[in-house]
Amino acid sequence: MPILPKALTELIDEFGSLPGVGARTAERYAYSLLRHDAKRSTSLARALERLHSHVKTCPVTFALIDEGEDISPLYSDPTRNKQLIAVVEEPLDIVALERTNQFKGTYHVLGGAISPIDGIGPEQLHIPQLVERIKTDDVEEVIIATNASVEGESTALFLQRFIQEAGLSITITRLARGIPVGVDLEYADQITLSHALEGRRAL
Repeated sequence: MPILPKALTELIDEFGSLPGVGARTAERYAYSLLRHDAKRSTSLARALERLHSHVKTCPVTFALIDEGEDISPLYSDPTRNKQLIAVVEEPLDIVALERTNQFKGTYHVLGGAISPIDGIGPEQLHIPQLVERIKTDDVEEVIIATNASVEGESTALFLQRFIQEAGLSITITRLARGIPVGVDLEYADQITLSHALEGRRAL
C-alpha cells in the first residue's frame, strides 16, 4: 500500500533526480508546492515547459541566449572588447564573472572540461571554434577561466598548448588562484594552496 499519493511521489522522484537534491530536500520541495496556492505550481510548470523551447545557444560564444536572439548580447554589444576573451567551462560561469562588473571583454564557453573518467575529451569541447574566433576577431588576450579542479587545470594546460601549436602569438593568462577569504589554511585543498604559493606577492 502506497504511503503517499502517486502524483506527489512522482514529483518527489523528479526533484530527487536533479543534481545536488537529496531525498529529504526533494520531499520538502514537493510538499511545499502542494501546500501553497496552485498558481505557484502552474507558474513552475510553465517555466519548465518553456525551458527547452525558449533557450538556445549562441553560435559564436556558446553562451545561453533567448530564442529571439541570433547572437549573445555580450558579444554583439559594441562596448565589449572582442580582442579579449574569457574562456569558461559552462554558461553559468559567465554569470559569476559578470557580477564582478570588472570584465569588459567577451566569453567563450567550452561546454565542459577534459575528463577522461567521464569520457570527455578535447574533441567534445568547443576548442576549434575558439581558435577560429582568435583569428577572426584579432584577439590579443585569452583569459583561461576554467575551474580550479584537476579537470579544469588539465583543460587549461591543453588549451594553452593547443593555441600555441596553432601558431597564434597572443597573450594567454589564467585567473589568479588563492585562499578564499574566511577559509582557514588547514581546510584549503592542495590545488588552492599550490596556486596561493605561486601567486604570492610582496607586502
